[in-house]
Amino acid sequence: MATVLVTGGSGFIAAHVMLRLLGAGHEVRASLRDPRRAAGVLAMLQAGGGTPGDALSFVTADLLEDAGWDRAVEGADYVLHVASPFPAGVPDDPDELIRPAREGTLRVLRAARKAGVKRVVVTSSFAAIGYGHEGRGPDGTLYDETDWTVPDAPDVQPYMASKTLAERAAWAFMAEKGGPMELAVVNPVAVFGPALGPDLSTSVSLIKALLDGRLPAVPRIHFGVVDARDVAELHLRAMTEPVAAGQRFLATAGGSVSLHTIARLLRRELGPVARRVPRIELPDMLVRLAALALPMARAAVPQLGRRREGSYAKAQSLLGWTPRSMEEAVLASAESLSALGLVGR
Repeated sequence: MATVLVTGGSGFIAAHVMLRLLGAGHEVRASLRDPRRAAGVLAMLQAGGGTPGDALSFVTADLLEDAGWDRAVEGADYVLHVASPFPAGVPDDPDELIRPAREGTLRVLRAARKAGVKRVVVTSSFAAIGYGHEGRGPDGTLYDETDWTVPDAPDVQPYMASKTLAERAAWAFMAEKGGPMELAVVNPVAVFGPALGPDLSTSVSLIKALLDGRLPAVPRIHFGVVDARDVAELHLRAMTEPVAAGQRFLATAGGSVSLHTIARLLRRELGPVARRVPRIELPDMLVRLAALALPMARAAVPQLGRRREGSYAKAQSLLGWTPRSMEEAVLASAESLSALGLVGR
């Protein structure tokens, strides 16, 4: 069994990744920017059925500082670089996202190469694939691992640019200075699945907003969906399978779904728990008006009416990875929020 550093250990995806690693018998070292969050991480892992014991340890390291990273990677066989900021709205200064994403990725790679790490798996995003350019297919909606977001295109928001520039920097580093170390990249679409505690990811917070009735209506947007448990499984396979070296892998349940369809799914399957879920899809004009005052609406405007669809064919053919359905991922988020007593709070 291996020693694996997971960066950003307090995050939603990272918690599921650590659960999968611990379940496979690996020793896990989690990096935290704030060591006081260790207790919360342990609580999330226990909520997910994990019993870390001595197989889990913590180190303190910040993506914007060199201190701590040499110690974090010391003796590690693999690094899963999951940490990266993901806000609900659009920041006023794009560097709030771009700097920690790009500089943090390079810090982790430099430390890993120096320590003799075998392979680094970087958690990128579909945000680094499907924006700023047309896709393939008769309606221009199809994207795969060969596609790259154009970071300076007019409709590309800071988060998308941050993920693109960070991943580009990772591949450039490997080509120039990586040496024998290997790199694989996982590019998830919107990540749902079971919440493990009250500190919610942006995607799961969207489900909570629907259940709480905080959205009287939903914008006409579509996105891909994947379950965090499947993202964790793909990280493990990208870490260990020889064929994964030098590859990107889209993590998606396939296709895309509208927010309105998700709202209908929640109402149909959850009964009284979903009584506040909106029934109306807003006209685009009203979303544009709301964007003048609301950051969440502003983030939705460039995506109105656009469909972007990916496939998990590459991950399936090379790594044998098959994800849960969109419906299962979304309902797992909603059911976990209800079980944790977070609906309506």
